[in-house]
Amino acid sequence: MTQERGKVYLVGAGPGDVAYLTVKAYNLLAATQVLVYDALVDAQLLQCVPPDCLKLDVGKRGGKPSTTQAQINKLLVKHCQQGKQVVRLKSGDPLIFGRCTSEIEALKASGCDFELVPGISSALAAPLLAGIPLTDPVLSRTFAVLTAHEPEVLDWEALSRLETLVILMGGQHLPEIVHQLVRHGRSHLTPIAIIRWAGTPRQQIWTAQLGNILEQTSELSLSPAVIVIGEVVGLRKYLQPENIYLDEIIRQEPGETHSQLLPGNESTPTPQPMLSNFPPSSPLPLTGKTILVTRSVGQSSQFSDRLIASGATVIEMPTLEIGPPSSWEALDDAIAHLSDFDWLILTSTNGIDYFFARLIAQGKDTRALAGVKIAVVGEKTAHSLKQHSLQPDFIPPNFIADSLVESFPEKLDGKKVLFPRVESGGREVLVKELTLKGAKVIEVAAYQSCCPSGIPPEAELALQNRKVDVITFASSKTVQFFCQLTNNIFSSNFDISQFLEGVSIASIGPQTSKTCHVLFGRVDIEAEEYTLDGLTQAIITWATNS
Repeated sequence: MTQERGKVYLVGAGPGDVAYLTVKAYNLLAATQVLVYDALVDAQLLQCVPPDCLKLDVGKRGGKPSTTQAQINKLLVKHCQQGKQVVRLKSGDPLIFGRCTSEIEALKASGCDFELVPGISSALAAPLLAGIPLTDPVLSRTFAVLTAHEPEVLDWEALSRLETLVILMGGQHLPEIVHQLVRHGRSHLTPIAIIRWAGTPRQQIWTAQLGNILEQTSELSLSPAVIVIGEVVGLRKYLQPENIYLDEIIRQEPGETHSQLLPGNESTPTPQPMLSNFPPSSPLPLTGKTILVTRSVGQSSQFSDRLIASGATVIEMPTLEIGPPSSWEALDDAIAHLSDFDWLILTSTNGIDYFFARLIAQGKDTRALAGVKIAVVGEKTAHSLKQHSLQPDFIPPNFIADSLVESFPEKLDGKKVLFPRVESGGREVLVKELTLKGAKVIEVAAYQSCCPSGIPPEAELALQNRKVDVITFASSKTVQFFCQLTNNIFSSNFDISQFLEGVSIASIGPQTSKTCHVLFGRVDIEAEEYTLDGLTQAIITWATNS
C-alpha cells in the first residue's frame, strides 16, 4: 500500500484575532493533522484545528528556552515524511521577518512538498487598526518596514530621512531607536505611536513624540508591539470614531481648534502620550478587567464574546475535552429498546449531541422517540434539543438538574427513565433521588470528558504573571481539571489557594460552586440565573460594585 504523500503549509496567522485569518488559512487549520506554531500565535487559532490534531508549540515564552531552528526544521520534515498534512503557523505573514528560508531549504533538501500561504502582516494591520495611514499625498509618499531586533546593524542615517517608519520587534530597543533617529537629524517633535497586541481584544495604543515617549513608557512592557514614526501618526484622531477622542478634546485649551493641532504646525502644544483607545463617555462595565474563561475544547466562544462586548479582556483556557465513551454497547442497547422507556432525561448539550449522533448511526431518527417524554435541564440544552426539531416536555426551574425531581410533572413511581450521561463523574445525586421516587433509572455512557494535555501559552503567561482578575467556571469538571492542569504546569507542591489570591472565582451555579469551595475554599461570584448570560450579568454586577 502506497503511503499518502505529506505536505507542509507555511501559513500566515495574521495579526492575532481569528477574524483576520484568511479563508484559505482557516480551511487548512480545520483539516490539518499536525500544527507547528509560534508563541505569538493567538490562542483562539489553536481551537480551529480538529480535536485529534497534534499541536506542537515551538515558540519561546515566559523566559523558557526556545526550540532551535534546526529542531523545528526536523519536526516539519519528520511529519511530512510520515504522510501528514502539516501547518506551520507563523504570526503575521510567513515571509515578513518569519525566518522561513531555513525551513523551506530543509523541506526542499528532504524532497518534501510545501506551499506558502500569505497572512496579513502586523506591519500593515497594526497601523490600520490604530487608524494610522502609512501613506498620505502630503505627509508620507513612502514608508519603510524594519525589524529593530538588532539595531546596531541598521543604517540609521538613511532611515532617518524616510517620511514614515514601521518598526517591528523594537519594544526592548526603544531608547536606542529614539537616540539614533534624533542623532541623525529627526526632530524630537516627530510623532510616534506604539501599538501593543494589535488585532486582539488587548490592543493598546500610545501616541507621543520622539522627545517624550521614553519618559511615559519606561515602566511598561512594550512587547509585542509595532512602532510607527512619522507625521502620519497625527492623522489618527481624524480617522477614528469621535467618541474615542472625547477625553482628548475635553482637555484642549479654550479656543484651541483642530487646525492648530495639525502635524507640523509650529503652534501645536506638545501633546502628552496617552493610552489612546479611550472608552466612550460611559465606560463599558468590564473595561480594564482580564477574565480567564475555562471551557471545553472546541466549544463556541459566545460567552467570551459577551464578556468582550462588555469591555473585558478575555483569555480562553480549554479545561475539558469531550469524546466518545469507552464503549457504545449500553447506549446502543438502550436505543434498540427506546419504546420501553417513559422518559428520556438530557442534562447537557454534549449528551444531546452524542445521543442523537448515535441514534442516527443505528439507522434511526427522532421518530424512534414517539411515546417517550423528554426532560431537559437548562435553556441551552432545550435549544440544542430544538435543533433536532423536538420540544422538551419538561424543563425544571432554576436550570439545574437537582431541581428536576422535586418539580417533576408526574409521579415517578414505576416509570422507566433513560439517562444518557457522561461516562464518569456525572450526577449521582439526580439518579439517587429519581430512584427514591420509585423510578427505574437506566444510566448509559453517551460521552466522556477528560483533561486536556496542556495550557495555551497566553493563559499560562497570564496566570504566571498574575494578570487575571476573574476566572470563570461553568461546570464542576472544569474546576477539577483546572486544578489538575495548573498543578501539572507549575509544581508538585503547588498551593492553588495561595496562587489565586486576588483573583475572583466566578461560578455558574450551586453544584459548580460546591466544587469551587472544596478545591479553592471560596466562591466570589455566583450567577443568580444558572446560565452563561446569568454568569455574565453576575460578573458585571461584581465589577460595578467592586
